[in-house]
Amino acid sequence: MGMHIAVEIADKHANPEIFEEIFSFFRAVDRQFSTYKNDSEITRINRNEIAANSYSQEMEEIFSLSEKTKRDTDGYFNIQKPDGTLDPSGIVKGWAIEKAAQLSLKMGYQNLYIDAGGDIQSYGLNGQGKEWSIGIRNPFNQKEIIKVVEVKGKGIATSGSYVRGDHIYNPRAPHERLLDVVSLTVIGPNILEADRFATAAFAMGRKGINFIEKLPGFEGYAVDSAGIATFTSNFEQYVKTK
Repeated sequence: MGMHIAVEIADKHANPEIFEEIFSFFRAVDRQFSTYKNDSEITRINRNEIAANSYSQEMEEIFSLSEKTKRDTDGYFNIQKPDGTLDPSGIVKGWAIEKAAQLSLKMGYQNLYIDAGGDIQSYGLNGQGKEWSIGIRNPFNQKEIIKVVEVKGKGIATSGSYVRGDHIYNPRAPHERLLDVVSLTVIGPNILEADRFATAAFAMGRKGINFIEKLPGFEGYAVDSAGIATFTSNFEQYVKTK
């Protein structure tokens, strides 16, 4: 799906086979959900080549999660595009990372880090026996890190326009450009939860950080078009101070 993926497992007994299994899984997800592949399941659904009662179990799960997120966000998350086609990319990434992380945990690995397109799930400790540190990039200068956080087993997802341009839209006003906020980072119970709400909160514009503030178990950090950062009341608990 056109994104960089990095996997690190810090367990001393890590077998190279786990990496092949994880990347094979991501390749399978890409083949199934990429809207850029003519033979993917989602593309064939959009061409009305697959009946609803023939969707794969994975597609049914994604559609169910998408409908739940649409309800949870008062319609600010919607996989149906203005032209009527379906694009679940806003939820597939977090779902795939979470599945890959759970696969690793089930195989007995406890210290891992998976980053797909800047959305990250980590567990345990890094190779130096310390908490995994995650940098939030300056959306106006991607070489600069403006905050370093330690999320301690939670998921962290960032939505914005500074890398891929205007690829997120407000489903409630699809023709209006999202210009007020350029980056919104969400920390949630796991990467799936963080990712699905980060996409919707970004679509809300300036209201997005307030939406995250009211979500139990979530924290957020937003940067607006003037370079001013706004963060939720308990976000600082994750910020690395040294």
